[in-house]
Amino acid sequence: MKVKGLRWVIIGLIFLATVINYIDRSALAIMWGSEGEVGSISNSLGLDKSDYGLILNIFMVFYALGQLFSGKLFDKVGTRIGYVISIGVWGLSSFLHSTVRGLVGLTIFRSTLGISEAGNWPGAVKSNAEWFPIKERAFAQGLFNAGASIGSVIAPPFIATLFVAYGWRITFMVIGSFGILWIIPWLLINKAGPKKHPWISTEEQKYILEGQSEADQNATEETKGKSLVEILSYKESWAIVVGRFFLEPIWWLFVGWMPLYLADVYGFNVKEVGMFAWVPYVGAALGSVVGGLFSGRIISKTGSIDKGRKLTILIGGIIMFLGLVATVMIGNTPERFVAIVFFVLFGFQFAIGNVQTLPSDLFSGKSVGSLAGLAGMVGVFSVILMNFLVPIIQEKFSYTPIFVAIAVAVPLGVGAIYYFARNIESVEK
Repeated sequence: MKVKGLRWVIIGLIFLATVINYIDRSALAIMWGSEGEVGSISNSLGLDKSDYGLILNIFMVFYALGQLFSGKLFDKVGTRIGYVISIGVWGLSSFLHSTVRGLVGLTIFRSTLGISEAGNWPGAVKSNAEWFPIKERAFAQGLFNAGASIGSVIAPPFIATLFVAYGWRITFMVIGSFGILWIIPWLLINKAGPKKHPWISTEEQKYILEGQSEADQNATEETKGKSLVEILSYKESWAIVVGRFFLEPIWWLFVGWMPLYLADVYGFNVKEVGMFAWVPYVGAALGSVVGGLFSGRIISKTGSIDKGRKLTILIGGIIMFLGLVATVMIGNTPERFVAIVFFVLFGFQFAIGNVQTLPSDLFSGKSVGSLAGLAGMVGVFSVILMNFLVPIIQEKFSYTPIFVAIAVAVPLGVGAIYYFARNIESVEK
């Protein structure tokens, strides 16, 4: 049996895994509610905003460690088994949130959720490097990243509806089951890579392999990946590491804190958060796809990976920066704020898919997961610092200094990519 466009089926499964990933991770913020809202997680367990900040940071610490660990894991065992381990653990962790009785239980299962959910990102970057030619990788990465946005669109109304009907414990049981069920089609369809998959057509196999770098074409199962020390000896690697350190908090500020912002500033309850919080992620989903298509078009026309990646990242950075400034200047109603964040997240995803594709532009497949995981870990530690500062700054002043700070981070992140990666191309030619 031959399957036409098998690479799109593979990225479709990873897209679905990413949707599940974001439904699972968003559930806590959406159902946290206020201490006085009967039935909410904070009310049921007697927890407050400082507890939420602690739980969020514990999740992020383990998520950061999971980025590095899973990057090496995927390089070691491959994407097929790597995804089984990753999504199996996070699905079970999400399900077991339903059993907690207090802060300790929540921190335990948020820890295992964080370390396992992290594998989705280096795993996807590595899979895209295996299954797509260079000119299509940013688009494939955009489709995968769109899963995060679609998951964030679906999560608020879906989780709020389940919450209102059945409560937060049953909701965690339902969403935790999704990841475990996903493993079945993944194992049935993803039998091997494009070099050996029994279902791939000769035409598609040739198209994929001839569109990859020389280092990828020459790689075999015996080819060893580079150590992290070797990877970081290349200046270009620092473009990804430093760039993600500055850019990552922009996404996570809205994922982690927007539901609480709407509750604090506009007095929204869980149901109202569910009605509003999904809108910006439509912009993010559009940005993911459009950014991938745009860079792919530039690469096809110019034959330059460097021009395609950098121009796309620059345009996304400009949109982010202007949007973040607008949140301070004119985002004084919930409707305006949500509309502005729509454009901020459009710009973020327009750019970040290309940033996340850079490891596969620079290195062959055996090292891609390691660099993607390292950069992801550094980016998440930046988010942890932000999560520590947000409640302190918000309590003493307002959310305004937070928006100003991450607006300043945008040119620093984009500038780092231009500075460290003077020419984006394979360093292993």
